[in-house]
Amino acid sequence: MKLFIPKQHGAWAMLIIPFWLGVFDGGFVWQDVPFFMGWLLLYLATYPMLLLFKRKKMRYYAKWSIIYLIMALLFLSFPLFQEPAIIYFGLVMIPFFVINAYFSSIKRDRAFLNDISAILAFSIAALASSYFGSGTITFHTIIYSWLSSILFFLGCTFYVKTMIREKTSRKYKWLSWIYHLLVVTAMLALGKWIVSLALLPSLARAILFYGKKLSPKQIGIYEIINSAIFFIIMAIQIIIIK
Repeated sequence: MKLFIPKQHGAWAMLIIPFWLGVFDGGFVWQDVPFFMGWLLLYLATYPMLLLFKRKKMRYYAKWSIIYLIMALLFLSFPLFQEPAIIYFGLVMIPFFVINAYFSSIKRDRAFLNDISAILAFSIAALASSYFGSGTITFHTIIYSWLSSILFFLGCTFYVKTMIREKTSRKYKWLSWIYHLLVVTAMLALGKWIVSLALLPSLARAILFYGKKLSPKQIGIYEIINSAIFFIIMAIQIIIIK
């Protein structure tokens, strides 16, 4: 049986980075492994679940939703047994899933509000994994794991739009450039210079790559590199302040 795997490659970075930044912040415990596997499978379950709202291939998408959901619950039973309170983080994600379901039903998956909703949902994983390891959420958790992830992926959304779907839009070009410049400057002004440093490559590529004839594959490769740089810098920052 061929596995049903989402084709949204950018979502994998959103799946991995916030969660593991939260782990660095809260401290690693062995249950983080099944926790992450459950989180991964939960994403794999929600993807075909959202496609159900398009009212096509209903049995196929329902089958994979159930398969992945059962597997996700099995893995999540380990962290839930250890810390039942993390279920509240899952409940907070539900409104964002509803928003994504709405945009899926009207076939506007690429809508900017839909992207924002997904980013906010994925970033909650940073709070959940940090809380799971430490039993609390600190100011450092909010800034270095949660907020930094949101700022980074919002920038990715602006950038990708200017390179593919909105590459001829001057509005999106300036929105992207101004956004990237503002977040780097704001973090620097607030004294969060390492966050600013982690976001600096995003600013550079938003300006330098704009208008370049890059294939989707090339854009994807550069985004993987940029994501890795961001993750490494933020992980080092979190380790230093602990």
